[in-house]
Order: sequence, then C-alpha cells, then structure tokens
Amino acid sequence: MEYASKQAGTEATAADSNLSGQQAGGASGGVTAATLQAFSDAWNRHDIDALMSFMTDDCVFHAVAGGELFGRTFSGREAVREGFQLAWQTFPDAAWLDGEHFVCGDRGVSESTFRGTKADGSRIEARMVDVFTFRDGKIAVKNAYRKDRPALAAGSRG
Repeated sequence: MEYASKQAGTEATAADSNLSGQQAGGASGGVTAATLQAFSDAWNRHDIDALMSFMTDDCVFHAVAGGELFGRTFSGREAVREGFQLAWQTFPDAAWLDGEHFVCGDRGVSESTFRGTKADGSRIEARMVDVFTFRDGKIAVKNAYRKDRPALAAGSRG
C-alpha cells in the first residue's frame, strides 16, 4: 500500500503523475498516492480540465449530497464534469486541505478537510473522504463522503 500526505507546491496533471499507466503499479495501472495528491491539487486550483484528465471515459461521481442512496450520481464524462463544477458553483472558495492519500490495488482513498462558503455567507468545514476505484490507470469511480456537520454562521470561526 502506498501512502502520502500533502506536499506544498505540488501541481500536476494525469500525465505528470504516472496516471497514464507508464509506471507499474499492480491493479491500479500506475495510480499512486502522488496521483491522488495531484488530483486534489487540481480540485484546489478549480481546474476542471486537469481533473477530467484523471477520469475514465465512462467515469462515475457520487456526490456528498442528494436524494439517492449514494448521493447524487453523475455518470459519464460530461455529467461528471458538470457535477465537479457544481461544487465550485455552490462553494466558490471551496478548498480541500490537509490531504492524506493511499492506494491499495484498484482502490484508493483521499482524506481531507473541506472548507467552503455559500452565497448566503454560511460556511462548511468538515472532514471528508473520497473513495476511488481505478481502471486502466485512471479514476473510474469517485465516491465522496463528508461529515454531516451543521453549517457555520457567516463570520464565525470553525
């Protein structure tokens, strides 16, 4: 199992982080904890094109909220792209901090602190995890979970 914590200044795309499958990595096809860190960095840059470079063509994203058992589900590249962008529309200052990542076979996990402010000024600050399934060196499924912590009032400290 490979494990990594956030390193300052890391910026990469799928090709930069061996997601292209050029590195031997067992069932994950070369996906490493560094790959997940690069994916996290793309989230923090709000870089949709970089994010999508990590995803398979038939990718699935299960969001943290929604009326379905798995939360709202986005299936396929265009729907996942829209789902990812919805996070930034809901929380324009969204940030995923203090990331820790590990990969084991064709699965991986990223744990972080999510911070974001809604248009009404209320803030969310809660620990969360993403559970990943990899295929052919890319992310096939991103399943997001976040603590159900009440929103913080505008101007309050977490």
